Amino acid sequence: MKLQHLRVEQFRQFRSAVELGSLQPGINLIHGPNESGKSTLVRAIRAAFFERYRSKSAEDLAPWGDSSAAPTVQLVFEHSGQRWQLDKRFLKRHRCDLLIDGEGFSGEEAEEKLAELLGYQFPKKGASKEEHWGIPGLLWVEQGTGQDIEKAVQHAGGHLKSALNNLVSEVASTGGDEIIQSVEQQRKELLTATGKPRGDYLTLINNREALQQQVSELLARVEQYQVQVDRLGSLAVEHDKASQERPWEEARRSMQLAQAKYRDVEALQEQQSRGLDSLKQLQQNLTLLQQSQAHWRNQNEQLEQRHQSYQKSKQELEREELANPELATAVENARSQYQLATAAVKQAHLRDKQQRLQKDCERLKTELAKLQQNHEKAKGIQASLDSARNQKQKNQIDAGVLRQLQQTQRELDDANIRTQTVATRITWSVNPDKKLALDGQFIEGQGEKLLLEQGVLDIPGVGSLGIQPGGDELASLRRQLERLEQSLVQQLAALAVESVEAAEQKQTRLQDAQAQIQRFDELLKSLAPNGIEQLRSVSAEVEAELLSRTAELEVLPVATEGDNKPLSHVEAELKQAEQRLVHAESRQRDHETQLLKARYASETAHREWQRMTEELNSPERQQQIEKLAGDIITAEKQQLELEAALKEREAKISEARPELLKQDIERYQATAEHQESAQQKRAVELSEIKARLEAWGAEGLEEQCNEKMAELEHAHRRHRELDRRAKALELLLNLLKEKRRALTRRLQAPLQKHLDHYLTVLFPEASLEVDENLMPGRFSRGSELGQMAELSYGAREQMGLISRLAYADLLQEAGRPTLIILDDTLVHSDSERLDGMKRILFDAATRHQILLFTCHPENWRDLGVEPRDLEALKLHSVTG
Repeated sequence: MKLQHLRVEQFRQFRSAVELGSLQPGINLIHGPNESGKSTLVRAIRAAFFERYRSKSAEDLAPWGDSSAAPTVQLVFEHSGQRWQLDKRFLKRHRCDLLIDGEGFSGEEAEEKLAELLGYQFPKKGASKEEHWGIPGLLWVEQGTGQDIEKAVQHAGGHLKSALNNLVSEVASTGGDEIIQSVEQQRKELLTATGKPRGDYLTLINNREALQQQVSELLARVEQYQVQVDRLGSLAVEHDKASQERPWEEARRSMQLAQAKYRDVEALQEQQSRGLDSLKQLQQNLTLLQQSQAHWRNQNEQLEQRHQSYQKSKQELEREELANPELATAVENARSQYQLATAAVKQAHLRDKQQRLQKDCERLKTELAKLQQNHEKAKGIQASLDSARNQKQKNQIDAGVLRQLQQTQRELDDANIRTQTVATRITWSVNPDKKLALDGQFIEGQGEKLLLEQGVLDIPGVGSLGIQPGGDELASLRRQLERLEQSLVQQLAALAVESVEAAEQKQTRLQDAQAQIQRFDELLKSLAPNGIEQLRSVSAEVEAELLSRTAELEVLPVATEGDNKPLSHVEAELKQAEQRLVHAESRQRDHETQLLKARYASETAHREWQRMTEELNSPERQQQIEKLAGDIITAEKQQLELEAALKEREAKISEARPELLKQDIERYQATAEHQESAQQKRAVELSEIKARLEAWGAEGLEEQCNEKMAELEHAHRRHRELDRRAKALELLLNLLKEKRRALTRRLQAPLQKHLDHYLTVLFPEASLEVDENLMPGRFSRGSELGQMAELSYGAREQMGLISRLAYADLLQEAGRPTLIILDDTLVHSDSERLDGMKRILFDAATRHQILLFTCHPENWRDLGVEPRDLEALKLHSVTG
């Protein structure tokens, strides 16, 4: 699925139309500051698919404070080679139209088409919620929800499992659950969930470890007592011997002798360093002199090479000059053949054009006659169609308003009937010379009136009578009657009719006119699909073309009689002649170029040879060569003398072995210090051992040790029993679970493959497992192991996006449409992780279309796509 165009109008902050067009198949980066409308565009896309067009819970889509708005969304996208266009309007004049490659759908039928395509559902009533969003709810990430993926996967689980061909349900139906639960229960009696001991097993281990520690301490104390006794004897002998021999004093005398020898060797090394610097400078001078001498010798060799080059270029020039006349003759012959072939092609084209014009004239005459006949028929039908359209225009009426008018008339009639039955009726018969006044209006003669409210009857010369109609129902009927009469007048005025009967007659005339229009329109389309004017225009064009072809045929010159070869044959001969001419001219141009090059090369080589000959034969050059040879001999003699002196001095230094002398100094100094320090430590240790042995003598260590060892042996036997049982249960449970996981991994391999593809880009050594409900769960990285929900906020957001991309790849392989929308995502990623996510998004964009909305365009400069400025789009929509 590739979204190509988005247009919104009267939608939240977009009161006027805003369009987002020319969307690319890969990544589309749309940026803008906060409250610029990024989330509004995302809401528009979601509303276009998720909300029913007749939904009364879409009031939040209207611009703030505008109750008369009709939020409108238009989407154009491509799927499976078909063009889909969705036009949806909410609240006022709501409607939903869908075009699929020209085939139209509307209303709920269009909405169900979209839901079936993308994999979601509509609520039975009320606003669309997260549990209805299905696949789009998983792939369309709203701002601040990137890290929350569990519910989205749960709601899209049915469609994901369908993409895996219902393999997950096969895993759920495999046996062995009861056995696993039984083994787990027995294991829980001995081990915790993490494999650590518990209950009686843990108590036994703790007691055993305490006994082991006590026995080890007692054995160590017994052994240490025996060792201390032995150590006391040997240490006393060593201390007495060292006090008599005093070896540290002999080591200091040897150190002083080695220091004196090392100072003599340092003096020789200083002299050797200065001699090496002098030798290096002399060798550099000798090298420069030898390079100058080699340069003079090379110039003689270069002179001979210049002379040989001159002779060779001169011979090449002579060969090129001899070949010139032959090439000129070949060009003239090829040009003559090309002119003859051109004339033959011209005559063949003339004959071919005459035949083609004659056939065109016959075809155009037949076509013109048919067009003129259809034009006459179409004019008659058009006149009838225009009359029916005029009738339709005169009798336009809104059917809904008419039904409401009829309902109002019925209610008014009912109210009049009820009013007449409960109103106060006044009748009068007044003498001809007398008058009465009812509510300020004079009445005379005979008559009657229905009173719906209080009235006053004035009798001249007598007074006045107050008349009060009775009952609460009369007042209510009066108000209802006034409301219905006012509504009826307004509705009649809106339909521009005088009565309900006139409106009904107007609707009947409208229906008759519509039927006639449909019939005449179908007849007209059968004769003139593009209209009468188009038919007349085509007839005129055919007639003009016929005249043009006839005139062209008449003025065409007569082809000459001769060899009537086919056009293809003479064109082939012309092409061959042209190729021969081009080849001959190319050879001539190449020869002229080579001739110029040979002449230039010969002249240049001659000048270079003469110049170098004059330079090498000068007297000054001979004097410089002799002086250079003498300087070289002197430098070589000095080098030999200096090298002999350096070799002799180096032998003396090597014989003295300065590195060993330095090591001897360090060795003798360390020996003296260590010997003296060791004697002091022996004295201290002798006194400590004597005191310690006196304290350990009366504790009875061996008896205590034997008692604890017996207790420890009993604990070992009981521990081996429980340990074997715990290990057996652990092994059995692991084998059962591993079998279940192996089956699950085999069935989930397609999703795991896509997940690993993205995950290794961000975490090369990591893995993320999915459970049997396709939910991402356990995450491992090196020695780290845990659940995805235990990661940091930024890491969970990154893993959530990686999972969504993997689901998108799975859906695409199953032939499902995919569109990924990211609203200000990855805002909690550092620069290193963000670079990795950019590589992942760029890779996913080769398979899916991605709409990335952000208020931080600087973070996405290196994404490799052109950013779209939302503020600029809004300004363009206003000015456009």
